[in-house]
Amino acid sequence: MKKILMNFQVNGETYEVAGAPNRLLLDVLREDLNLTGTKLGCDDGSCGACTVLVDGVPSQCCMMLAVSYQKNDITTVEGLAKNGQLDPLQKAFCTEGGQQCGFCTPGILMSARALLLDNPNPTVQDISQALGGNVCRCTGYTKIIAAILKAARDYQEVAEKQVAI
Repeated sequence: MKKILMNFQVNGETYEVAGAPNRLLLDVLREDLNLTGTKLGCDDGSCGACTVLVDGVPSQCCMMLAVSYQKNDITTVEGLAKNGQLDPLQKAFCTEGGQQCGFCTPGILMSARALLLDNPNPTVQDISQALGGNVCRCTGYTKIIAAILKAARDYQEVAEKQVAI
């Protein structure tokens, strides 16, 4: 199949990739951009391990043709950390033990980040609903929910400090 030139905006950076027009966004992220945090779990969009944010919306990139997302802002789990510092959500997962084996964690982090951007003070029910497309086979989600609630508090503290300055 003939290759085409594609341009992507990922984690605030612009990338140019030559590839077949039938390549999946997941493959471009992992193989061409070396952003391997995004995982392939089920290959049919049912597990959420491949969740990235597309214009702020959680999306399962294992079913998305890359060529269709050239004009979108894509954020992967690698885009959460800034200047070598973990995002408060990532820190909360570490301190609360929300990562378990870690395979599903990147997708869960991305779904949780979208939730917290939209709803900075979620309830347990809000979190459960937001994670409906993410499957974790290691846990009963208790520590994951605790981590997201902690991150919500941490984001609010950061915002309050910035307002005070």
